[in-house]
Amino acid sequence: MFIFITVVQAIVAALLVTVILMQKSEGGGLGVGGSPTGLMSARGAADFLTRSTAILATVFVVLSIVLAVLAVRTTSGRSIDTSLQRTQVPASAPAVPAEAPAAAPAAPVDPLGGATKQ
Repeated sequence: MFIFITVVQAIVAALLVTVILMQKSEGGGLGVGGSPTGLMSARGAADFLTRSTAILATVFVVLSIVLAVLAVRTTSGRSIDTSLQRTQVPASAPAVPAEAPAAAPAAPVDPLGGATKQ
């Protein structure tokens, strides 16, 4: 059901974009040309496209709300997976095993290859 409504919403969104682009705007848009009388006259087309835009926008919003409700219902019964939850180590226990003390540092080396005097 969720996938079906998602597909319907995608189709409605594509139709909404198409209807909006067909409307005549200040820059000309993709306006529909036609005869001066009848449904597709300048005024008739504007009324038809305005009504279509309002209807498609309303359907889009309603479908969005329905999809949100369906999404909440399908995920509300699930629990959080805690299998990767870390346990805390007590502060008194060493986090890393003790290492052997480091050896004494070697005498500095002269960049020309010889040992420096100390």
